[in-house]
Amino acid sequence: MQDIEILGNKNAGLDFINKTKQKRFAFSLVISYTATSEIPGITVAGEHPDLIKYTGPADAEFIHYGYCKSISVIPMTPDGKPTPALLTKTALEAASIPSIVINAGSKISPKLPFIDMNLEYGKNISNESALSQDDIRKAIEYGRIIGRFLGTSTDCLVIGESIPGGTTTALGVLEGLGQKALVSSSMPNNPVSLKTDTVKNALKRIQSNDPLDIVAEIGDPMIPTVAGILSTASEITNVLLAGGTQMAAVLCFAKSIGFDGKNTAIGTTSYVANDKSANLVSTIEQIFDIPILIANLKLGQSKISGLRAYAEGFVKEGAGAGGASIACMLKTGIDTEKLLSLTEKEYQRIT
Repeated sequence: MQDIEILGNKNAGLDFINKTKQKRFAFSLVISYTATSEIPGITVAGEHPDLIKYTGPADAEFIHYGYCKSISVIPMTPDGKPTPALLTKTALEAASIPSIVINAGSKISPKLPFIDMNLEYGKNISNESALSQDDIRKAIEYGRIIGRFLGTSTDCLVIGESIPGGTTTALGVLEGLGQKALVSSSMPNNPVSLKTDTVKNALKRIQSNDPLDIVAEIGDPMIPTVAGILSTASEITNVLLAGGTQMAAVLCFAKSIGFDGKNTAIGTTSYVANDKSANLVSTIEQIFDIPILIANLKLGQSKISGLRAYAEGFVKEGAGAGGASIACMLKTGIDTEKLLSLTEKEYQRIT
């Protein structure tokens, strides 16, 4: 399928596609929060600092309702760049893929039914430890329970995330676990030096090689949660980790607690894969020999400037948009031109 490109292990990618084509998919969105997102200039999520904490809940509500309940504004920048949840919602609806929200330390609870991990949100890693050891263990343990449950209900579990500032904590975890990584950004001018300096200073506090200590010091609640879900769901079914560099951090941590990479692929957009300020493919290859499926979305051809912005380096990915798009194409066989048409229709509905 030319609309889905395979990077990394091509044979494993073809096998993953063949195992899941025209099969049952389920989508889970893990929403979370790290106060690291409050560092000025580190994220574009939320139009205003006071709105950053609503990013995850707003994405979850938009996917389910087509509008937000927690905030009155449409999840879009003032100049018309929409949340990637727009792409996710369009793809899930087009393929009738069911979805569930998992609250893993979101600062605000979404106004819809969700699975609650009962976790504290992540603290600002530039100032203090992100999480307690107890919350890390709870996230893994509860995640494993959820992974068993979700894995039995589908032929492929797609796991997305929504956590503002999450690429910075992902960089911290990757660096702390020994990987050389360059993480992506929701902005065309990736604030690499700001992220790197934040992580470098936080790494100085780490006194242990224990992966749990590293994530507790410099991570966020999403990473151990998804690692737990992945570790058990992949024993039962295929898992598509829908995201970019944050899912690389999930894989790295999951490997450190015993996950072996089976039945798993990364699913993301071409805008993340082609990001010259990051190195997603080589980062994944350092961790596991697993396929990276790329949704070659045609947003650059859109007549809507807010959608074309994705191809110009803004936003790029989020809320599982790439993985949801891949799942839609695999289940239904529709192409990215049809997906673009449906996305434009959804955009026009909310504007």
